[in-house]
Amino acid sequence: MRPAPTRCPICQSELEVVRLHCSSCDTSLEGRFALGQFSNLSPEQMEFVFTFVRCEGKINRMEQELGLSYPTIRKNLHEVIRKLGFEPGKDESTDLDDDTRSTVIADLEAGKITADQAMRILRGEEE
Repeated sequence: MRPAPTRCPICQSELEVVRLHCSSCDTSLEGRFALGQFSNLSPEQMEFVFTFVRCEGKINRMEQELGLSYPTIRKNLHEVIRKLGFEPGKDESTDLDDDTRSTVIADLEAGKITADQAMRILRGEEE
């Protein structure tokens, strides 16, 4: 079975599902049905999502499986995120002001804190 087209072959507008049919009992339903956000993804992007899930979101495993570099995988992931209607990194916390960031970097350079501690502070995980 082939995937349903999502764009009109004439004008390229988004198609909508208006009829569903059960081949087992010959029941049909008519109405307006949503295809879902994943219908916006290209077949290549869907394959990328399946690989991402199969690799449990571990980019290093995806690098090995797909033979692509880390930046390429991140770029592809950001394209999928945007296609699903989100903005990559939008939910990341940016609560720290410039002075706090500078202090953390200075403390790291002076050896007062470790790189791991600096990362946790910058992520807002500890003070």
